Amino acid sequence: MKNFFLVKYAPEILQHTLEHLFLVGIAIGIAILVGIPLGILITRKTYLRQPILVIANIFQTIPSLALFGLLIPIAGIGAVPAIIALTVYSLLPIIRNTYTGIMGVDPAIGEAGRGMGMTDRQLLLQVEIPLAMGVILAGVRVATVIAIGIATIAAAIGAGGLGVFIFRGISVVNDQLILAGAVPAAVIALLADFAIGWLENKLKSKN
Repeated sequence: MKNFFLVKYAPEILQHTLEHLFLVGIAIGIAILVGIPLGILITRKTYLRQPILVIANIFQTIPSLALFGLLIPIAGIGAVPAIIALTVYSLLPIIRNTYTGIMGVDPAIGEAGRGMGMTDRQLLLQVEIPLAMGVILAGVRVATVIAIGIATIAAAIGAGGLGVFIFRGISVVNDQLILAGAVPAAVIALLADFAIGWLENKLKSKN
């Protein structure tokens, strides 16, 4: 039992798990604060839809290690460039699902709201967003799982996280070290996916 990697590296696993959660939590929080308003914006300003989605798509196609490297001259090393990169990778599913969710609301509901004298703001906040919340959360769910996976690469630029074990394990060819980073990261991703999926289903059942 003493040689079991989760026991052997338990204190370090806890430390790097907290670092990992910090990076992902901050990045997803920023992505939500930026992505949802952008998704709402392109439902109102349709001429902005293509440019915004194209830019988000371009960022999504940049290899993660390359993006981390490109950010070093701008933001240095450590948590800051890692959070910026994770935020960028998280934007596309949130923007796209926010747009899809709101545009998927039955137009008849909107017409009924306007007929009752609701302003566009009231219609958005009281009708469209609540009805689209399940789809928006699906985007957040995808973004979170992506960010948890990509955050393992953040160790390459000194940001910490569970990738520290993976890079260390690769450098010394130690399977236990690789598993000490990979297994907790996979567990976090599964738990996050389950938790957000559960919330998504609860909201859909209410609607």
